[in-house]
Parts: sequence; structure tokens; C-alpha cells
Amino acid sequence: MANDINNATLTGRLTRDPEVKYTGGGLCIVEFALANGYRKKSGDEWTDETNFFDCVYMGRGAEAVSKYLAKGKQIAVTAELRQERWEKDGQKRSKVKLQIRELQLLGGKSESSGVASFEDDPVPF
Repeated sequence: MANDINNATLTGRLTRDPEVKYTGGGLCIVEFALANGYRKKSGDEWTDETNFFDCVYMGRGAEAVSKYLAKGKQIAVTAELRQERWEKDGQKRSKVKLQIRELQLLGGKSESSGVASFEDDPVPF
């Protein structure tokens, strides 16, 4: 199984402001949700659909971009899919999250949030 590939590349918009946490060892963890829209044909009609993904970004890169992330901000990510499993009320449950490896800020300044784009204020990685 060492030759299996687990890679996802998406663009989308944040559905909420990110939640920034630090571990006891000082590791930055940024959690947010990403909405990714697409069009689907149903008969003769085209409809807009949206997928929602929970995302986790950790490390120095996460800390550097966290101040630029805000609800509605468009980003591109490269990530691995990670499945979380747990049991609740005797029912087995699971959820797939995106473990972000790379994150790129897209677009210019956000008018509503006042957040600067990466191009306006470069952050060293």
C-alpha cells in the first residue's frame, strides 16, 4: 500500500472565520470549513451544487496565513483526505477531513472583512 495516492486539490471559499488553536508544544492548528461549488445537469436544467469540507492546517504556514483567513475568503488548497472514526450512542460514525499541506490565498482585498490579500502583504514561509 505504499504506492497509494491520497491527494486533493480544491478551490473554494471559507464558510466561517477560522478557529486558531495552539498545542501545549506551541504547534499552531487552524480549523475552518471550505465551500466548493459546481454545476450539475439534471435533465435539461443546470443546477448549482455545493460541497462542504472541514479542513485542518497545522504548522508555521498555518500560523502565517491565519491572520489573512476570514469568512468568504477564496483559497486554493492541496490536501490529504483523513477519515475520522468514532462511536456515538452505539452507532459507528465517520467523517472525512482535509489535512492541508499547502494553502494559497486567492483574490484581492476582502471588502467586507478588511483582510489583506497575500499579494498586498507578503508573509515569509
